[in-house]
Amino acid sequence: MNLFGFQLTRQKALAPRVSALPTVVPVSSTRSWWTSWIQETSPGGWQRNEDIRAATVLVNPTLYACVTLIAGDIAKLRPKLVERDADGIWHEVESAAFSPLLRKPNSYQTRIDFYKWWMLSKLTHGNTYALKARDDRGVVVQLTILDPYRVTVLVAPDGSVFYQLAADDLAQSEDVTVPAREIIHDKCCPLFHPLCGVSPIYAAGYPAIQGLNTRSASDKFFANGSRPGGVLLVPTTISQAAAEKLKEDWETNHSGDNVGKLAVLTGGMTYQPMSVTADQAQLVEQLRMTDEDIAKCFHMPRHKVGIGPDPSYNNIEALNQQYYADCIQEPLEGLEISLDEGMGLTTVPGRTLGVEFERDDLFQMDSATRVKVAQDAISAGASPNEARKRWLDLGPVDGGETPYLQEQNWPLELLAAREMPTRAPTPPAPLPAEPVPETVAPKAWDRAHQQAALYTFTKELAA
Repeated sequence: MNLFGFQLTRQKALAPRVSALPTVVPVSSTRSWWTSWIQETSPGGWQRNEDIRAATVLVNPTLYACVTLIAGDIAKLRPKLVERDADGIWHEVESAAFSPLLRKPNSYQTRIDFYKWWMLSKLTHGNTYALKARDDRGVVVQLTILDPYRVTVLVAPDGSVFYQLAADDLAQSEDVTVPAREIIHDKCCPLFHPLCGVSPIYAAGYPAIQGLNTRSASDKFFANGSRPGGVLLVPTTISQAAAEKLKEDWETNHSGDNVGKLAVLTGGMTYQPMSVTADQAQLVEQLRMTDEDIAKCFHMPRHKVGIGPDPSYNNIEALNQQYYADCIQEPLEGLEISLDEGMGLTTVPGRTLGVEFERDDLFQMDSATRVKVAQDAISAGASPNEARKRWLDLGPVDGGETPYLQEQNWPLELLAAREMPTRAPTPPAPLPAEPVPETVAPKAWDRAHQQAALYTFTKELAA
């Protein structure tokens, strides 16, 4: 039988190896104390019938919001096949062997559905198991997320890891045991065993149930017309039959749809409430406490799931950076590494390949901010085409591949190598100049005498 291009005869060839290891045991059986604790919200929880299965606690709105928000934000990021060049820079590339798998992991799920289901399995069950299907070249061409309840991890005495798979119609698999190389195992947080991830519900289960119980009590309270339960006090002794008749009449006439009708008490009877009101129970404070505890377990900023007021400063990018660093980065990096190793990208000879999710899809900026960032990037040394593609969603232009900087910018090594001018000695101060005698204008009689002499001299020359 051919399973997604993977011959089951190959799996059967592994059967003697598995059967030759009779001491292979499930990992969970070696951690019986752990498997018993993880089913309880608190010590002795199983005796109180406290159920923290994912199908139960996900009814809690805050827990549902945390799980779906993380899974949805990671799923919307576009996966890219990247290659590192000689300068250590990662560039997106296309490969006929690997790129189709990133765009369409299997035949019945889109890319977003696949990665969302990947993260939901990891967050709610603590483990994600993806079965590989190979072609004739041995290249992984399809990935199928398995039901975590149908997978058992096996460990051999020599440290070899196997996975026992139960029959799964959607995955088109039979009861078979496969080696670890045929499974991508992405673990959430292995608190007790390196091969067993633990869901955040392990810590958030009890606050989630407490919040559900608080909401259930609130629902009963408001269904009773916001009136607490109580007792009727009769000043005289009455028979049991009379008490039962009085109780039945009161519930019939003053409960359910008849809540709020006027009650007439005779014979000195009085009504005394027995339970606290919603205000006395501080319902809102109780719900806020449980919601904050759930958000802590997922490292979720409170404003992302509607707990408490919004941040006072309007810097969406800074808030998304905090959300990414505290909540999204670790599972996203784990997903990238799992795909790198599971697809065989780390073993391609002569090339350094990897999977990288487009984080810019998470940090969306407004138009004014994008223009400002693109302008600053060009001023800092990025080429115009790089800025146009990344921040403005525009195509390249002629001459846009060259980075530009202003001319007055000089390398530090050239500034350090220049010759510094030697400082000349300071010349002595010049001596003060001698005063120039003031010119005296000729008097009127001197000018007349000079003119007469000049006239006489001229006549003599003419003669």
